[in-house]
Amino acid sequence: MTKNTGNQDRQPSAFDNFKPLLIDVAVPLGSYYLFKDAFGMSTFAALAWSSVVPAVRTVWGLLKERTTNALAGLILVVNVVSLLLSFVSGDPRLMLAKDSAVSSTVAIGILVSVRLGKPMMTAGMKPFLVKGDVAKEAAWERLVSGAAAGSAAFRSKERAFSVVWGLALLTECLVRAVGAYTVPVDTMVWLGTVILIGAMAIGFVVGGGLAAGPMERMLEAEVEAGRAQQPTPAVAA
Repeated sequence: MTKNTGNQDRQPSAFDNFKPLLIDVAVPLGSYYLFKDAFGMSTFAALAWSSVVPAVRTVWGLLKERTTNALAGLILVVNVVSLLLSFVSGDPRLMLAKDSAVSSTVAIGILVSVRLGKPMMTAGMKPFLVKGDVAKEAAWERLVSGAAAGSAAFRSKERAFSVVWGLALLTECLVRAVGAYTVPVDTMVWLGTVILIGAMAIGFVVGGGLAAGPMERMLEAEVEAGRAQQPTPAVAA
C-alpha cells in the first residue's frame, strides 16, 4: 500500500504556474493608485515604483524557491529592462507600453516553445488534468511519449492549448501598446488590467474548449485502456 508522502512529490498546481501573472496584475495596479493618490507622487514616479514591486517579488521567488518558472523568468527580464529604459526616458507612456512588452515576450516565448516541441503552457495545464492521480499520470506519460494509440491527437491538442494562449497574449500586447499612446495615462492604468484579464479569460475559455477539454477525455480513455490491458489476477482454487 502506497502512503502519501506529503508535499515532497507535489506537482505545481495550475494556480502555482499562473500566480506570477495574477500577482503582477493586482500589485502594480493597487500600488500605482496608492503612490499617486495617497503619497502624491507624479504619474511617472508612481508607475516606476509600482513596477519595482513585481520585479522584486519575482527575484525573491526565484531565490527562495529555487525554481525556474518560465513565465516568471520572462516577466522578470522584461520588467527589469523596460524599467531601466523608462527611468532613462522619463516617459510615463513608455512605462505603460512596458506592460505590453511583458505580454509580447511571454506570448513569443510560448509560441517558440510550441515550435521547439515543448509547449510552455503544459506546465500549468497538466496538474489541472492529472489532479495527482497516479493512473492519469501514467496515462499522460504514455500519450506524450507516443506509446499510446491517441498520442498524435493528444500532442496536437497540447500544442493547440499553448498556441491559443500565445495568440491571446500577443493580441493583448498590441491592444495595450496602442492604448498606451492614445488613451489618458490614468485611464490606461486600469484599462490595461481589464484588457489583460479579458485576454486571460479568452485563453481559459477557448483553450479549454479547443484543447484542455478534449485532452481530459483522451486522458480518461487512456486510463481505461491501461486498466483493460492489465492481466487479470488468478483466482485460487
